Amino acid sequence: MSVLNGPRDEWRRILHEGTPKWVRPEGDRLRLGDGRLVPDAEAIYLPPCDPTKIICIHLNYDSRRVEFKAPPLVTPTYFQKPLTTLNSHRGFLNRPANCKYLNYEGEIAAIVGKPMRNVAREDVWDYLAGFAPANDVGAQDFRDTDAGSMLRVKGQDGFCPVGPGIVRGVDIRKERVRTYINGKMVQDGPVSEMTFPIDYIFADLSRHITFLPGDIVLTGTPANSRPMNPGDVVEVEVTGVGKVTNTVQEVPAPAHKVGHEPTDTEIVRRVALGQF
Repeated sequence: MSVLNGPRDEWRRILHEGTPKWVRPEGDRLRLGDGRLVPDAEAIYLPPCDPTKIICIHLNYDSRRVEFKAPPLVTPTYFQKPLTTLNSHRGFLNRPANCKYLNYEGEIAAIVGKPMRNVAREDVWDYLAGFAPANDVGAQDFRDTDAGSMLRVKGQDGFCPVGPGIVRGVDIRKERVRTYINGKMVQDGPVSEMTFPIDYIFADLSRHITFLPGDIVLTGTPANSRPMNPGDVVEVEVTGVGKVTNTVQEVPAPAHKVGHEPTDTEIVRRVALGQF
C-alpha cells in the first residue's frame, strides 16, 4: 500500500525505563508494545528513525524563492546535514552565545522505508515509510563561509529536530507546512507550492545515491524564516501529520577561537531577516 493511502498510521519512539520503545499514540497517552499505556506528557522522545544520511533541498517553495528574489529554478540543488544534527520532539535547540541569527525553517521530512536505487517517480511513494514535521535550523551568522555547503550554518549538533513520529496514510501533497513561535503562526505554505515535488526529488537523487531505510530528505521551507531567541518555543506543524515542538536555549560559545567566527554582515542580515 502506498504511503499516501489510508488508513492513517503513526509510530513514535520514546525512551522508556532506560531503553528505546516504539509506541502508538492514543489521545494523550502512548501505548507500548506490551500493552501498557504511558502519559504522553511524561514521555522522553527519540528521533523516529536512524538515518544513514540527511539530504536537504534549497529554495523548493516558490514563496521562499520569490523572497530571495531568485530566478525560476530549472533543476534542484541539495546539501547534507551531519547525522549529529538529529534531534527529537521536545529537544532543545542550542544557540551559541556568540550567535544571534538562529533561524527556524519548517519542513516536511520524507523518511525512507526500504532501499531505493533508480526508482521511477511513480514508484517513489511505495518506498517511503512516511512523513514527519522537521525544522531545518540554521545559524545564519555563518552565512559568509562554507561556499554554499551550509555545513556550519545548518550542520551544528541538534539542528534537525524530527518527529514526534512517522506518519503514513496521509496524502502529503494536499497538506500544509506551518511554523509557530510562542503560539503565533510565522510560516504557512501548501505542499503544492513545491517547485520539485517529493517524488521528483527521490527519483532525481536515487539515480546516483542508494537510500536506505531511515534516511531523511528535508523537502524545503516556505517564506518567512526568521531568527529565534533563547526561551522561544518553536513548533513545526504538517497538517494531517503532526507537530514537532522544541525550545531554544543559549549555550556557551565554542571554547577555542579557531576558524571562521560568526559575523553580522549585510548578507547575513539579508538572509536571516528576509531583507532582500
